[in-house]
Formats: sequence, structure tokens, C-alpha cells
Amino acid sequence: MKVLVLGGVAAGTKVAAKLLRADRSAEVCILTRGKDISYAGCGLPYYVGDVIHEESQLIVNTPAKYEKLTGAKVLTETEAVSVNPGEHKVEARDLRTGEVKAYAYDKLVIATGASPFVPEIPGLDLENVFVMRTPGDAIALRRAVETGGVKRAVVAGGGFIGLEVAENLAAKGVKVSVIDFAPHVLPNFLDPELSAYVEDKMAEEGIMPMTGVTLEGVEGAGRVEKVLTSRRAMKADALVLAIGIRPNTGFLEGSGIKMFKGTILTDACLRTNVEDIYAAGDCAMVTNRQTGKPAWSPMGSTANIAGRILAENLAGKEISYPGVLGTGVAKLPGGLNTGRTGLTETAAIAEGYDVVSALSVVDDKAHYYPGAGSFIIKLTADKSSRKLLGVQVLGKGAVDKVTDIGVTAISLGATVDQLTAMDFAYAPPFSTAIHPFAHAVNILMNKMEGTLESITPAEYAEGKAEGRRIIDCSPAPALRGKQYLDLTTIGGLVEGMDREEPLLLVCAKGKRAYLTQNRLKYYGYTDTRILEGGTTFTEIEDEEEE
Repeated sequence: MKVLVLGGVAAGTKVAAKLLRADRSAEVCILTRGKDISYAGCGLPYYVGDVIHEESQLIVNTPAKYEKLTGAKVLTETEAVSVNPGEHKVEARDLRTGEVKAYAYDKLVIATGASPFVPEIPGLDLENVFVMRTPGDAIALRRAVETGGVKRAVVAGGGFIGLEVAENLAAKGVKVSVIDFAPHVLPNFLDPELSAYVEDKMAEEGIMPMTGVTLEGVEGAGRVEKVLTSRRAMKADALVLAIGIRPNTGFLEGSGIKMFKGTILTDACLRTNVEDIYAAGDCAMVTNRQTGKPAWSPMGSTANIAGRILAENLAGKEISYPGVLGTGVAKLPGGLNTGRTGLTETAAIAEGYDVVSALSVVDDKAHYYPGAGSFIIKLTADKSSRKLLGVQVLGKGAVDKVTDIGVTAISLGATVDQLTAMDFAYAPPFSTAIHPFAHAVNILMNKMEGTLESITPAEYAEGKAEGRRIIDCSPAPALRGKQYLDLTTIGGLVEGMDREEPLLLVCAKGKRAYLTQNRLKYYGYTDTRILEGGTTFTEIEDEEEE
């Protein structure tokens, strides 16, 4: 079997390597337009910040090493220009000589990836305009910083790559601003209130987010001096474009392969609609395993998982890829980490679920252990089925473990009830006696069962706490101008508080407010709510006593 693979980064190299382990008789050839293959695209921002020190660390395999390791033939600087399914041939151009040559196949795998989106605006030909897609891009940006030519930079794009580049530039002493057309950074990855929290932390670290802003141009005498936006002009020595990516599929025009917005549509076995042609990686659609709808998941993890399954199907199996959950984790500016899997509350509502969510602030390990911190965890579930729908988490610790528990739970269709008494690992350096994830689930269940009555940070921002008197429930008075209530003193009617009065109970994280609510309910208080996440997540303005 002659297998031709177009693309040599994540999906393409995974397909070839796995196929040749499963069927050594296969004749596999990879065509890739770059000079490098199998490079660490997700590690590029960390090379910029000198977290990854050497250029060579970005290259997982050289073509020669890969050929010896796997048995696949690799032709670099060779770009596919057309596909002829009727003849089972691909025409490709040698980028060094310009020669166009036909390559025959029995099976074709398209894994051509995607390229950075570059808007049509003036000034992008100036020196110090960068993208971030290949090792050469990261090398060029770091060189510009280390030679002293970049003191101020604008990063266009508030997604993963943009924020990771911003963090690493700031670590190198560069003054950084991040602009994005969307209302918030990390659009569609987090719910708006969590994105706003990230923006606040960025600003505290001196990385200024500007959202709802359009990039309009660049000015300078030979090199970047000013970045033009729809809001104002910004002085800068460099512009990094991290606006997004577009699938590399233009060469498929006329091939008959079905696509959606330039992205190849595949079935569960990664086959296209054209016989003997498969696709995987950033150029292809997969499926959202919760909604069953087509999903674009341009992630290295997706590329490798899909590539492995595709290879096994080429080797004669019939394995379905169940799809993605939108899972991701990222290291953000200010030492903050974030993770998400499943549907956000916003997405779940749009899908028609009867949604309940709870935002909690919980310890990430035993509070007395050095380095202990907090996780902000937002869980979303379906009220009727009680199934967990989504997990969002922020914190300085290992957010990936919370995220990955959510992946397992959602993949197996778990209800919140099935997640409360699981035997999670515990030792003070790693976790809490009741695991942070289980703690967050317990809070969500209390809300679903009515023992916890609350207002979410999003609801508070919308003004849904108006008319409620704020009561400070902290261990010691912490909210200036608010009535303080020590829960340990509650033994009946509280002086100055009517049992029917609408109250909002607030503490640092929400736990002490919940304990206060529990006690007040016992003594007949009928209209109390706690603020989820407390003052850790939501700032309460100080007021003078009247």
C-alpha cells in the first residue's frame, strides 16, 4: 500500500509513524513545504521567553532522524499544489527548484495544517512585525528582543498563543499590550466573567489588555514605531500577530473534497467524502462529542490523537474518533493558569440545556503546606439529567488535574452525584483531604438541592443583587461600610436584621458566607443569598457608614 501524507508537523508525522508500526509493509512518503518537521509549535512562546533555551529543543525530529526511526520517506520544501482523486495523484512543487512533479498514492492523508491569519492592513512589511507559527518565527522575535530593539510590543490576539507570547515578552522586560477584537481575551474558551478576571490579573502585572479593538495598521520609518487601532495609536517597537489561523487547503480547489469555511469535513474514521482520502490536524474538522456537531480543534493534542486513529484505520481497523470537548490549558500572564473542558455556561445555554452553574474558590492543596494557593472552579451541569457539562478553572497551581478529571467525567457521561465520593489522591503537598474538584462538585450539588442559595459573579455584575443589604461574613471585619456578622455569635434573631430582609452574605471565598447562611436559615431568615467566589473573585466597593 502506497500512502502519501501531505504535511509533516503533528498529525502527518503521527500518521506515518503509527502506520509503519502497525503495517511495516506500507510505503509511506511525507511531503511538507517547510524545512523542518515535527517541531514543537506549542513551545514557541517559551523559546521567546528563554524558558526553552536552545533552538534545537524546538525540533522534535529532523527529517533524516525521523526517516531512520520510522521508515517513512520525507521530502521537505515540497508543497502540494493540486489533488487529482480520479488518477490518485498529487502534484507538488519543489520550492527550491520550482519543478512540479506528480506523486501517486493508494491512500492519501491530508495533514497540511494551518497558517497564521494576516489581515490586509498597511505597514505589515515593516521590520519587527512577527507571527508565531514556526521555529523561525520564535527565533526571529527572541533575537529582536535580545539585541535590544524591542522595548514595547503590541500583541494582536488574546487567545492562547497571544497571551503566552505576551507573558514571555514581559518576562524579558518588554512592556506589552494585548489587543483583541472580541469583548474579552480567551473568547469562547472561558465564560465572560472568568475572562474579565484574567484581564484584571494581566493589568495588575503590567500587561494591558484592550478588548473590542480592531487592528488598523502599522506606521514607522522602516520598522515598527506605532500600531494603529480603532481606539487609538500605540507606540511600539514590535507587533506580534496572533489573531488566529486559517487551514492550508487552498490547493484542494476542484478536488471534490467537501469543506466548511476552508476546513476539511471528515467522518468518524477521519475519511473525507472522496474515496481513499483522509484528513487530520488543523486543516480538518472533527466532532464535538457532547453536541455531535462538527468542531474545529486546532490543537496539538487533537492532531496526535486523530492521527493515531487514522493510521490504525489505514492499517485495516475501523476505529471511530469520538471527538473533542474543547479541552485546553494555558499558562497566562501573572503566573495564572487556566483550564477548561466541555461546555461553558454560555455554550450550554446556546445548546438548549437547562443549565445550573456554581463558581467556587477552593484550596489547591493543604492550606498549611508551603506554596498553597486557591483554585477558582466553575462547574456547569444540566438540571434535569444532573450530568456534568463543563469545567473551567483558574489558579496558580496544577489546573490541568482539575481539567482532566472533568474530561474523564464528561467523556463517561457522569452525573454530579457520581463525582462526590470518588477516591481521589490526597497528601498535603498535592491536594486537600476533600479533593478540590470534589469540593467544587459538593458546592454545585448544594446549590442544585437548594441548601446553598447564591448569586453568581455574573449575576452580581448584571445588578441582580440590587436591593440586597451586603453583610460582611469574614472572620474579622473586611468590608468597609458594611455590617459585620460573626457566624459564631448567631444564636437567634440578629439585632438590626429583619428575618424577611433581602441579604447578600459576602466573605473572601464564599465558605464562611455559606456557613452563615445555613445558621441564619435555621433561625428563620428567609431571603439570604451568598456571593459565589466572594471577594476573591468579585470586588466589592467600600462605602462609608451612613
